[in-house]
Amino acid sequence: MKILLVDDDPFVLNLLSIQIRALGAAHGVVCHTSGQAALDLLEHDKEVDVVFCDLQMPGMDGVEFVRHLVRLCYAGSLVLVSGENARTREAVEQLARARGLRVLGTLGKPVTADSLRRLLDGAAPAGAPPGPALRAPSYAASDLQLAIRRGELLNYYQPKVEPSTGRVTGFEVLVRWQHPQDGLVMPGEFIPMSEECGLVGSLGAVVMREALRDLGRWLGAGHQLDLAVNVSLGSVFSLDYPDFVVEQARAAGVPLHHLVLEITESRLMDNPQVQLDVLTRLRLKGVKLSIDDFGTGYSSLAQLRDLPFDELKIDRGFVHQATRTPALRAILDASLSLARELGLRTVAEGVEDREDWDLLRTAGCDMVQGYFIARPMPGSEVEDWLAKWEDRRKNLLANATAGDS
Repeated sequence: MKILLVDDDPFVLNLLSIQIRALGAAHGVVCHTSGQAALDLLEHDKEVDVVFCDLQMPGMDGVEFVRHLVRLCYAGSLVLVSGENARTREAVEQLARARGLRVLGTLGKPVTADSLRRLLDGAAPAGAPPGPALRAPSYAASDLQLAIRRGELLNYYQPKVEPSTGRVTGFEVLVRWQHPQDGLVMPGEFIPMSEECGLVGSLGAVVMREALRDLGRWLGAGHQLDLAVNVSLGSVFSLDYPDFVVEQARAAGVPLHHLVLEITESRLMDNPQVQLDVLTRLRLKGVKLSIDDFGTGYSSLAQLRDLPFDELKIDRGFVHQATRTPALRAILDASLSLARELGLRTVAEGVEDREDWDLLRTAGCDMVQGYFIARPMPGSEVEDWLAKWEDRRKNLLANATAGDS
């Protein structure tokens, strides 16, 4: 692979270059003491697989350099190198990832051979484009209206599992758009637009009806499951919304205590009194209410105080890799402790690997979900997955018991 090193200190550049060559990880190493010179190279050389960038540089610091990499649609990997503290390095890493760059990780100074080897093992060829190189199609409100009428919206389901027992407690429904030309479109491409254009109510009704029909079928097959449906708090503005939920649940033959509404807050509440009225009526009817993405956006302690939630869902940004990141671990532990003090169930999303699973199990989280358990799946695959999960659940519990002893 071809590697570009950017650092204003010639000694650091020389040392890092020697370390990389000693690992045999590169067929070419290019060094620059100037961020601008490095960018001039990248403008014309599309074969650079990995860029190592110092954060503290005169003229152009590492944050500015990251911004220009996004502008260039840089398709390789990025390593951030700095003598700054870990929190600062992690903040820049998060910024780069949010802007769509492929970040291998960060390195403190002095760089060790072992840490360098571990990062370079995860490097990908520059030809594999990251987020900014791919632009998703944009859709108009009329496109979504047509999709709703044509039945192009599909429900996918992601399991929720008790880490203490491995028992499947339910599923979260996640909507997809089966676009006739673009294929499967993720919700981030059309949900925000549906809220802005006043279509979120129509979209939510379609999702709710199909989800309750699927849940009714699974309950009828003997599976004791809850189903979580995402609802934007900004869309809960109609006083008859609880009556709509009751009507749909009755039609599907679903007891209301099997339904969980995960309330997201994408903007400040327009009419807090109406929303409090609606949510309280839903709770009185037996519907469970979960505060989604706790700690992000507008979700706050004030909502826990004012609204009748009985479940707290911890955002994936505070879960994955919390074992390796002290700040994330502190936020995760505080959220779990707060929920216990308030008598709320807890759900952690973003459980991506065994480390995440083991941490949440020992920390006493009630339910978890994430790719480590299963990716979202069509409703037609749920029964088959439930049967296969039983074998995996036994292995997970056996390994957990062996690890605890």
